[in-house]
Amino acid sequence: MTRPERRIRAILGPTNTGKTHFAIDRMLGYQSGMIGFPLRLLARENYDRIVAREGARRVALITGEEKIVPPRPRWFVCTVESMPLDRPVDFIAIDEIQLCADADRGHVFTDRLLHARGLVETLFLGSDTMRPIIRSLVSGVEFDDRPRLSTLSYSGASNIARLPRRSAVVAFTVDRVYELAERVRRQRGGAAVVLGALSPRTRNAQVAMYQAGEVDYMVATDAIGMGLNMDVNHVAFAGLRKFDGHRVRPLAAVEVGQIAGRAGRHMNDGTFGSTARLGPFDPQLVEAVEDHRFEPVRQLYWRSRELDFASPKRLLQSLGRSPRETTLTRARKAEDQIALDMLARDADILDRAGDPGRVRLLWEVCQVPDFRKIMPDHHAAFLTQVFTHLTNGDGRLPVEWVRRQIDRLDDDTGDIDVLTGRIAHIRTWTYIAHRGDWLAESQAWQDRAGAIEDRLSDALHDRLTQRFVDRRAASIDRKREKGDQLLSAVTAAGDLVVEGQTVGRMDGIRFIADVDSTFEGRAILAAARRAALQDIGRRIQRLEGDPNSAFQLDDDGKLFWHGARIAQLLPGEDILAPRIDVSRSDLIDNGLRERIRARLAEWLKQHLNRTFRPLYRARAESLRGPARGLVFQLSETLGALPEPLPKAKFHELEKADRQRLSRLGLRLGPDGVFFDRMLRGPALALRATLWSVHTGRTAKARATPPAHSLAAGNLSKRDWACLGYRRIGTRAIRFDRVARLGRAARRCARRGPFVATPELTALAGVEGADFEQVMAGLGFRSRHDGEKTVFRRKYPPRIKRKPRDDANVDPHSPFATLRDVVAAK
Repeated sequence: MTRPERRIRAILGPTNTGKTHFAIDRMLGYQSGMIGFPLRLLARENYDRIVAREGARRVALITGEEKIVPPRPRWFVCTVESMPLDRPVDFIAIDEIQLCADADRGHVFTDRLLHARGLVETLFLGSDTMRPIIRSLVSGVEFDDRPRLSTLSYSGASNIARLPRRSAVVAFTVDRVYELAERVRRQRGGAAVVLGALSPRTRNAQVAMYQAGEVDYMVATDAIGMGLNMDVNHVAFAGLRKFDGHRVRPLAAVEVGQIAGRAGRHMNDGTFGSTARLGPFDPQLVEAVEDHRFEPVRQLYWRSRELDFASPKRLLQSLGRSPRETTLTRARKAEDQIALDMLARDADILDRAGDPGRVRLLWEVCQVPDFRKIMPDHHAAFLTQVFTHLTNGDGRLPVEWVRRQIDRLDDDTGDIDVLTGRIAHIRTWTYIAHRGDWLAESQAWQDRAGAIEDRLSDALHDRLTQRFVDRRAASIDRKREKGDQLLSAVTAAGDLVVEGQTVGRMDGIRFIADVDSTFEGRAILAAARRAALQDIGRRIQRLEGDPNSAFQLDDDGKLFWHGARIAQLLPGEDILAPRIDVSRSDLIDNGLRERIRARLAEWLKQHLNRTFRPLYRARAESLRGPARGLVFQLSETLGALPEPLPKAKFHELEKADRQRLSRLGLRLGPDGVFFDRMLRGPALALRATLWSVHTGRTAKARATPPAHSLAAGNLSKRDWACLGYRRIGTRAIRFDRVARLGRAARRCARRGPFVATPELTALAGVEGADFEQVMAGLGFRSRHDGEKTVFRRKYPPRIKRKPRDDANVDPHSPFATLRDVVAAK
């Protein structure tokens, strides 16, 4: 092991110990320095902090996707992979050094642990679990233990609705994060979302929204475990298993501690626990996290840095070398090595990589990150194109090919998944654009790719916010939790407003809510109900004083007030006396309900009197017994009898009563008994409504305009009479049409047998056999004479004849014998 030349220190301890802050202060105390962070997000965050303190001309930022390097920078802020270690600096620091044990990226951190050295001082920052293995691998290292600045304690399990404010909910798949964020939005008003797949700009915007207090909750993957500085008081785990790229496995205790340690900041204590039905933690796990005591790291992942660029095969062999130290284990194939393995199987690639310079270029191409996380062969196909272009012509990527690739990503429409995919793809081009020797005018391409990534990131932030944040509900939730009463009122238009936001409307005597009955929704509904109860008394007073024009009755018997349904007609003692059932509403008691019913009953009585005026006037007339009985019958069938009045019944009516009824519009003819004015549109529609309510059946006679002839179906003559129709055989014809048809047919019959005229068939609404059946019901017989059908009265009027002189009859004829038989009877 190489002997260190300068001071090397390991600053170890749990989260929230101020290690990063200490390292930055140490670096800024030197003439030059470099610090490596595990994430581009952290590098950018700390770069901005140092620039604000020291100025942009003195600080450089180098990540895979960003390079901001002023002419003579003193300090470099980098991702660990992008640290320019060939540049000598006084100070070097590596953050989160425990990632040496990470199966995917550990070999990079291990390389920095073994080889990255400042001229004066080197710092390794991370978990105390690294102490034994750092001591064994790095000679002369000094250890500086940092205790946690605040207490971290276990608070048990709680459901989403009961999580304290400033909580972070942690899940381990994107779908689960979205599911939980949606639940938080419904129950607590909204959440910020943090995923490893988000661009740094989007993650910063989401974190900024949380930090500003616009939302009090965050739902994230374990990406928050890597140094994101947020005011989190509680971390709630929704799971303890994760897919690490190869298998689903339980989280190690140290990983739980790393994530849980984000709760509490500076001197503020924090808590951790479970949610979403995960159940309580194992007591041993709780003890380990609370006491920050974890199993020490025993092996680090390693990959050779001595690479052989003689050929792709030799390069693969050098990458596959095993370490000599027992505490180091060969890293499993990383993305770059997998890509090289796949490209090295292509004969054309092997031909192009014919010298060490081309092999080195091939290795650089294979190190282009797969931000899209697509299938390895798809990423390899893209890298094949890149390498092929770079080994053609002037050794740069064709401008038109690059433009086509980037132009199709310059689109900020689409949903969350679409935008996330585009951001991942443009990040790949951002990385390529920062390879200055691969593109002509690379700065212009860097600017273009960066601008697209920014637009897509902003659009993604907007989509996440639209989907997972309800600012109104979040504000109401905070006010409710403080114990303040929510302000609520009903507007003149009937909208119900809580805290300035419309949450429903008054619909007649009911409150129609536009919010879910979630935890927060119940608080909103309670405030809304309070305002509705205050308003309902005024509404009923207005209902009682409103004119009749404010009320309507629909075809199904529903009663409306200013267009809002408030009651329903139900069958009563008779067809003209339906019951009124006031709509159910938890805003009214029995007293208020009776006041509404009384006003509606008054309106209905006036409505029936107005629409059925002839019938109600007939009921009010002073008539004798037979006429009163006739009016009673007419009342039972809404102003029309199912059959014409027999002659005997007709003659029972006194002439004066007949005249009174005739003046009221009653038609007493051989074809029907009916009030003519009760066959007009509104009256006919009301007849159908009352009949439907009384019988529970749907009136087939309802039409606009009303049909005058219909198929009778299975309705009785009485049913059809209620509807204003007379049933004759299989047809139902409106009473006034029947009367006109009978009069016209009798006029024709005065001249003898007759055939059907267009006028007669139009009145009946039928032709052929159906018309013959109708005519038979009116007292006409039919016979077929060739192609014609001839009609005549069944009972023609009697013709008075003179008495015959029996003296002129031959006494020996058959007629004389018949006369004697009849006389004997």
